[in-house]
Amino acid sequence: MDEVEFMRGRVYGADHDNPGPRPGRVYAQLVGGPLDGLLLDITDLTGPECARGVSLATEIGRYGPGGRSAYGPRPGDPRSFDWRGDVP
Repeated sequence: MDEVEFMRGRVYGADHDNPGPRPGRVYAQLVGGPLDGLLLDITDLTGPECARGVSLATEIGRYGPGGRSAYGPRPGDPRSFDWRGDVP
């Protein structure tokens, strides 16, 4: 299994022993960029917070350790967050 297959279906920030989605939670799929294919738990985000998008810490983005990747909801599909770029 390659790295891309391994990461699919995993939740960003989840415990390594239980990396999959949990019942009763709402998830968006991250599309593109270094976190492509991961799920993001958006259960506790308000409508305006979801609309703003998120900046997620990642060591595999353009800026390496300490960098972040920005994702925002896809127009018409709030369950998909598209990559907007990496930031230091």
